[in-house]
Amino acid sequence: MNKRMWMKAGAALAALLPLLASAQGMLKGLDRGMTGPRAQVLVLGTVHLSGLPAGLPPEALQGVLDRLAAFRPDIVTIEALTGEECDLAARHPTRHGMDYCGSTDVAQAATGLAVPAALAEVDRALAAWPASPTPAQRRHLAALFLAANDRASALVQWLQLPEAERRPGDGLDEALVQMLGQLGTRNNESFMIGSRLAARLGLQRVHAVDNHTGDHIVIADEQAFEREVSGAWAAGKPAMEERQKQVKALSAAADLLPLYRYVNEPGYLQALAEINVAAALRAPAPHGYPQIWVGGWETRNLRMVANIRETFRERPGARVLSIVGASHKPWFDAWLGQLQGVDLIDAAVVLK
Repeated sequence: MNKRMWMKAGAALAALLPLLASAQGMLKGLDRGMTGPRAQVLVLGTVHLSGLPAGLPPEALQGVLDRLAAFRPDIVTIEALTGEECDLAARHPTRHGMDYCGSTDVAQAATGLAVPAALAEVDRALAAWPASPTPAQRRHLAALFLAANDRASALVQWLQLPEAERRPGDGLDEALVQMLGQLGTRNNESFMIGSRLAARLGLQRVHAVDNHTGDHIVIADEQAFEREVSGAWAAGKPAMEERQKQVKALSAAADLLPLYRYVNEPGYLQALAEINVAAALRAPAPHGYPQIWVGGWETRNLRMVANIRETFRERPGARVLSIVGASHKPWFDAWLGQLQGVDLIDAAVVLK
C-alpha cells in the first residue's frame, strides 16, 4: 500500500471512529425518566465454600446473612445449573456432559415425575401458591423441586417447615428427607447463603442462573489445551499469591464476614480478572487455546447475566441478589450495570 492509499485509509478510519463511539453510547440514558421503580441488583462475590473444611458451622456466615437480609432482596440467584439445562445435558451428553448436575433418580422414583414434568408442576404450584402455605404444601413443593433438579429451592421450602414437620409425606419419602437434611449441612454457598437467606426472608425459591452451553470448546488437542491454558494462568499467579494467603487466613476465622468483605474489594476483583483473562490473552500459545478459553468464559458470563435479567423481567423495580464465584463478579457488574432500569448496588457498602 502506497503513501496515498495509507492516507485515504487513515482518513476513512478517522471518520469512522466518531460513529463507533456514537453507536457505543446510543443505549446510555434510554431509561432516563422511566416510569415506575428501578431494579436494584447486588452481586455478591463468594469463595466456593466446598474448599473449606467440612462441617462449617452456620454461625460463621451469620454476619454475612444479616447484612444481605438488610438489603431485602425479592429475588436470589445462585451459581447453579437449571433443571432445564441439566435435562438438556442428559439428552446430549457427548456435547454438554453431566459434570455439573446431580441425579434426579431418587426424586423421580418418589414423585413419578421426570425433570420436564416436574418443572411444569413447580410452575403450576407457584402460580397458585397461598400466602400461608400448609406444611403439606411445603413438603409437596420441596419434592417437586427435587424432581426438577432444583435442590437449593427444595431446601428453601424445607427450612421454612417447623422441625416437627420435617418428615416424609406429600411426595417426600425417607430418602428425600435424608437428602434435604444433608443439603442443609453441606459446605456450599448456594445452600448456606442462598437457600438460608431465601428461607429467612420468606421467599419460595432461589433461581439457578449458571450456564455451560456456550463454553463447550471444540479442542483438537486436549493436552495442548491444558498445557497452554495452565501455563497462561501460571504466568499471572505471582500477583495473586499474597492475596490468596489473605483469603486462606480469613477463611479460617470463626466469622466469615471479613472474608466476604475482602473478596468483594475492587483491588481483589481486579487481580482476579487480570490472572483469569488478561494473562490468558497475553500468553504466547501456538494453538491460541488461552484466547479461545476467554471466548468461552465470556460466553458463559453473558448467558448467566441474561439468566439473571430474566428472573426480574416481569418484576420491574425488584431487588435482586446474585451470589456467584468472585471471579465472575467483574463481568456481572459491568454488564448488569448496562441494563435499562437497573441500578447496581455496591457490595462493599452492604457488607460494611
